[in-house]
Parts: sequence; C-alpha cells; structure tokens
Amino acid sequence: MGETLRIEGNEWETTVTENPRHEVTLKRVQVQMPATESVEVRQQIPYGGAGQTIDVYYPAAAAPPARAVILVSGLSDIGAQRLFGCRINEMQSVISWAKLFAATGVAAVTYTTGEDPAADLQALADHLAQSGHEIGIAGDRVALWACSSQVPNALGLLISEPHRVACAALCYGFMLDLDGSSGVATAQRKWRFANPAGGKSAANLPADVPLLIVRAGRDAFPEINPSIDRFVAHALSRNLPIHLVNHHAGAHGFDVDEPGATTERLVQQILTFVRGNLMVPS
Repeated sequence: MGETLRIEGNEWETTVTENPRHEVTLKRVQVQMPATESVEVRQQIPYGGAGQTIDVYYPAAAAPPARAVILVSGLSDIGAQRLFGCRINEMQSVISWAKLFAATGVAAVTYTTGEDPAADLQALADHLAQSGHEIGIAGDRVALWACSSQVPNALGLLISEPHRVACAALCYGFMLDLDGSSGVATAQRKWRFANPAGGKSAANLPADVPLLIVRAGRDAFPEINPSIDRFVAHALSRNLPIHLVNHHAGAHGFDVDEPGATTERLVQQILTFVRGNLMVPS
C-alpha cells in the first residue's frame, strides 16, 4: 500500500509507494571540486547504543585525528524513509556537502536518527567526545552545519553544549521564536522537526561561538526569514560573533537548485568559515 503525503504551498505533494526515492533526495550541491574524488568514506559506524550509525568523510591529506563538522539532522529517519525513500544522511545533498567539507580538509560526520533526533545528536556529540579518537576524529570540539528544518536541532546543541562547538553554519533555517513570535513552533508542529531550542532566547546563546547565518532573500517558507531577522537583531544587541550572508535573490535550497557564480561563492564562503574557525586551537 502506498501513502499519500499531501502538502500545499511549500510542502510536498506526492504519492509514496514501496518507498521510492523522492527526486529531492537526488539533488546535489551545485559546486564541484576535484578533491572530492579522493575523499575516503567509512560507513555505518555504531554510535549511541540505540542501533544508530555514523558515516565519516575523511580529508585525503589530513593526519588523524582530524577536526570534524557534524552535518546536523533534525528529522527522524523513520518518517524520512517512509516519505522520501531514504535516510537523511543518504540524501545526495548531504553526501555532496560532506564531500565538499572533506575536500577542504575537514572531516564530515553524517548520521542516522531514530524517534528523537535531538537525543541522537546529543548521543553523537557524546560519542565523538569520548571515542572520536578511535575513528580518527578529534571530537572534543566540532563544527555544526545545518540547513532548513535541521537548524533548530543544531541550535539546541549549541545552547546546551557550547564548549563542544567551535562554530556553526546555519543556512536558510528556522531559528528561535523571539519577541513573542510563534512561527517556528507552528512550523515544528507542521513539519515534525526536532526543536530542542524551543522556548530559548538570545540570552541562552553562547558569547564566544562564531555563527554564520545564511539567509535566502526569496525563501518561500513564511516563517524562516522573519525568524532569522529577529535572531540576528538579538545576536547583534548582545555583540555576539555573528556573520550574516544575505543572498537577496536566492530561494530556499539555492545551494542545490541554483547553479552559478553566486552559489559557488556562497558555498565556498561556508566551507572557508567552518574550516577557518575549526582549525583555531581551543
């Protein structure tokens, strides 16, 4: 039996039968680097003790232990497999981002999730901090990358475990509900993404973790840009180390949907930001 996932406006409208791969899972980042061909990948490494696994994309020239970025997932793979036909870390967008990070000298960690993506991210951070050396990862201090509905989960770890986070690149994502707004909470109920940062304020953000916020000016999700704008205003009022990139003509998912010089420049900026902050001694 197939399932029908009916979404209006910004949502998917498709029929899922026998768990086929949805076309969105086949989209890659619109940037190519020759060095991605030499990236080594170790797959299905257990973490957390709940049957979940990680994949690690290793830079070719880095001597272990390598500094690493976690590509954050805020969605349960239980639903992802049913609706999209694969786990989040099997999506080509995630795989291509991981390879790009590795091509710039940063190990990239992707992972599977169960019923509680927030708990899974915490378990992954614990695992890397305690046992990362066993897989060639310096897991005491990692970077975070997240986009769209994955961002609230990254914010949750950033707020709860700031000493473990070297920096975070947060792209066209739902942020915090500030100034009495409730758009992120409304979107969370609709899309069922993890939102451990719900109820938090800018006062909960760490004062010394660099953040790169990438805003898509033509984002069609009505809750995202207002949440980014309020977040940035509050972060600046606290004089936090925040960098805002506003792609004024970009749509949601421009990195996989919009080839061209602007996308290449912005993707390179994200890669440079993560590598530059991650390599600074703690």
